[in-house]
Amino acid sequence: MELPKELLTILLAILPITEIRASIPIAISIYGLSPAAAFFWSVIGNIITTFFLLWCLSPAVNFLTKQDRWIKRLIDWIFQRTRDKAVKKYLKYGQWALILFVAIPLPGTGAWTGALIAFLFDIPKGRALVLITVGILLAATLVTLVTLGTISSINFFNL
Repeated sequence: MELPKELLTILLAILPITEIRASIPIAISIYGLSPAAAFFWSVIGNIITTFFLLWCLSPAVNFLTKQDRWIKRLIDWIFQRTRDKAVKKYLKYGQWALILFVAIPLPGTGAWTGALIAFLFDIPKGRALVLITVGILLAATLVTLVTLGTISSINFFNL
């Protein structure tokens, strides 16, 4: 049984390694989805991730840090590393930095890290969801345009 290409695209967008950076190019070039469909299903997958993380991160962290001191140390290290990366931009630009952080489709940025930053800086969940969604839409637009430009260039030069 083969999964529908739309579902595969959503699953790629949900994964922290791939997110929109990979789901859109793969959906267009490998799955054969239209750019609009690749954009839509990738954004849906990323928003699902964001919603889940924003509402489940706090209870999960509270539970895990009480279970084992090694887990607590690992979580503290991850949180400190994320704070260090985001604090200067957050202090300079405020909550708008979250949009920019999510919108830049580079490794270590995106909805997963954006939700973590929102959690660490106590941005209210509803506001964080809106800010991260705007970042997701910007990232998806950028990735779609770059993907289409790359495909057009390859076709133009017969590579």
